[in-house]
Order: sequence, then C-alpha cells, then structure tokens
Amino acid sequence: MKPVILGLTGSIGMGKSTVARMFVEAGVPVFDADAAVHRLQGPEGALVDEIETAFPGTTDDKGVNRSTLAERVLAEPEDLQRLEALVHPAVAREREAFMAEHRQAPLVVVDIPLLFEKGLESGVDKVAVVSADEEMQRLRTLARPGMTPEKFLRILSHQLPDAEKRKRADFVVPTDGSLDETRASVDRIIACLTGGSDS
Repeated sequence: MKPVILGLTGSIGMGKSTVARMFVEAGVPVFDADAAVHRLQGPEGALVDEIETAFPGTTDDKGVNRSTLAERVLAEPEDLQRLEALVHPAVAREREAFMAEHRQAPLVVVDIPLLFEKGLESGVDKVAVVSADEEMQRLRTLARPGMTPEKFLRILSHQLPDAEKRKRADFVVPTDGSLDETRASVDRIIACLTGGSDS
C-alpha cells in the first residue's frame, strides 16, 4: 500500500520548521525541500556550477551565497524564473528518491514552502498549513539574521496570503499558542491520516 502523502506548507515566519520537526519526532518521514536546496547549493552541491554560470559572482568556496543570490533574483521576475528552472527539477529528483526510500511508511510529509504558489498540491493527498497571527509572523521573521522589513514584504509578495492558504488546506496547524497545543494538532493529523488513536 502506498503511503499517504501530506503536503506541509506555510508562509515565512509561521513556524513550519518547528511543526516539521514535530512530525519527525513522532516517527513520520519528512522530506524538507529547503534542506534539499541547501544540499544542492552547498559546498560540492550539484547546482553550484550551473548557478554560477547563470548568475556570476553568487558562489564562493562554501557554495552558493544565498543572500547574494536572493538579492539578485527577488527583484527580477525573469531571473527568479531562470533560477527556479534550475532548482525545481533537481529538488523533484531528490523528492522522488525520498519517496522510493519510504514507500513502506503509512504516512510521509513533504515540506514545501511554495506548495500552492507552484501548483504542487496535485502531487499530495492532503495539505496541512502552518499558521500564526500576522504580528507574530512579522516578529519571528524580522528576528532572523539579515532580515529587513523591506525584504520581508518582498518575500510575502511572492507568497499566497495566509487566509487563502488556510481556506485551501485540509488541516491548519496553529503555532501562536503553546508548543504543546501545536504538538497536539500534529498528533491529531497523524491519527486522522493513519487511522490510529490520538490519545
């Protein structure tokens, strides 16, 4: 029997990494698209040479300088599309390998930040959106190193509004309460999708 594939998504600063970690702690295999991108763009990463060719001066001995690359492509839609044309197929190959490795699991999670924006929801069985109120999202995001209010707004402009994501999701995981409350939401989702008890 094939595993149920749960797409995990949420806008920047919503606490998605924390929720993904809770699934891992509960024994659910999680494919992290961002982590795959980091591997592909890190030292010896498979995409480093291609990215340097397409965007000269954005790599060094540590691989791709993500801040420099982000500054280059976020302001230019055509450059962003060129970058995505390199990155997305490579990430899809990593995801296929992950799915093959975990084909016996009852449930797998694919953590994809731009799941709705890139029309990837058709590749999953259910979708869980991680959500918090706007002020908490803003405070969390601006606490990140190198983040500015302008950069935050620019990133948000590339993301579907949180309210729209919640509307389109099968499950919503709130992260503006306690960690225990968030973990209880995760446990309920796992129980629902695997037919287990959430006690």
